[in-house]
Amino acid sequence: MEHHFHPFTDHRAFHAEGGPRVMTQADGIYIWDGKGNKILDGMSGLWCVNVGYGRKELAEAAYRQMLDLPYYNTFFKSTTVPTTELAAKISSVMPERFKHIFFTNSGSESNDTIVRFVRHYWKLKGKPYRQHFIARIRGYHGSTMVAANLGGFQGMHEQVGTELPGFHHVQQPHWFDFGGDKTPEEFGLDAASAVERKILEVGPDNVAAFIGEPIQGAGGVIIPPDTYWPEVQRICRKYGILIISDEVICGFGRTGNWWGFQSMGFEPDIVPMAKGLSSGYLPIGAVAFADHLIRDFFDLGGEFYHGMTYAGHPVASAVALRNIEIIEQEKLVDRTRELGPYFAAGLASLRDHPIVGETRSMGLIGAIELSNDKARRGRFLKPGRVGTLCRDHSIRNGLIMRACWDTMVLAPPLVISRQEIDRLVQLARVALDATYSDIKSEVA
Repeated sequence: MEHHFHPFTDHRAFHAEGGPRVMTQADGIYIWDGKGNKILDGMSGLWCVNVGYGRKELAEAAYRQMLDLPYYNTFFKSTTVPTTELAAKISSVMPERFKHIFFTNSGSESNDTIVRFVRHYWKLKGKPYRQHFIARIRGYHGSTMVAANLGGFQGMHEQVGTELPGFHHVQQPHWFDFGGDKTPEEFGLDAASAVERKILEVGPDNVAAFIGEPIQGAGGVIIPPDTYWPEVQRICRKYGILIISDEVICGFGRTGNWWGFQSMGFEPDIVPMAKGLSSGYLPIGAVAFADHLIRDFFDLGGEFYHGMTYAGHPVASAVALRNIEIIEQEKLVDRTRELGPYFAAGLASLRDHPIVGETRSMGLIGAIELSNDKARRGRFLKPGRVGTLCRDHSIRNGLIMRACWDTMVLAPPLVISRQEIDRLVQLARVALDATYSDIKSEVA
């Protein structure tokens, strides 16, 4: 185990604690570690195991494809059967204008692809000065160099050393932290106006696109007020700026619709995706482009000097294709929409807890805000310390919850039952109680 260099890890603390938690098997919504502990996976791995663990259909799809054709690339006018079938299947569950799909291996690569595509697109259109992207603080779009700059995590920017030019960030639409005395509806319009102010600061003719997750996942499951996204769309259309909906987390049913942009009421031009595309069974990502962009891109010609060795991998494509078929056959999107209010009510039952300042959710993605002063929406000193305590208590007691600073976030597999939601909420309360016991003196 000493040879594995772990991502997103404080290695000094990690090694002082004695090493990793080794996960050995999984089934449905549960995962087991090497010590035999059964843990309810409230995070679907990393927001991705939408159809649940142990799906033999996906293993069989991989096996069959490996026997037929384990690998071939999609460069230089080549493709494979599952790759073309998957592109058609993705298009079939999207609005009609999305007929062209570009494959990658991850959400990070999908967002790198977008920057390459969009900047080249505007050059082809005779507007090479449109090179700038606007995104949100605490928006997460991946961890490769370009994707990290596209995202709004300051810690990641500091480790890069020098921020790449052309990426700008505006306030996230987080009412709990920034809403003050405004209603959520008023705050939504105010947060959207930050996008227009940044456009005017950078220069409308210089801005290529605005990118955002419909719901900011790693930022703390920030669900914008209903007024936010329609106003952002109005502003972007006013200045001819492309809209990118990062569906890496929200796509494939998570919010109760196939796509988060459908739940939030806006119409993007470009849609990156990954995670739920294969339910995490194999690495794969993609980008869907609206017809009006593709028409110009193809007609204006020239080679697109971009691609990856494993993009559109036939085995990953076969698994993703079967995964989408399972989502359709088991009506998991409709099921998530129907279960959403029950999940929301379960989380809301935790609001009586001394350190819970707010709960919020949509479909099967939700958050529990930890607060040291519920009445004033107060925050604990040293952001992330209390959240980490709660996360560790949660896992020790049989529930995987993630801490995003002092926000506990949840995104269970879409196959979770009502009874399992009850169990999730019960275990969350156990973790909250244990956390409160640790920090009681800090609570107003």
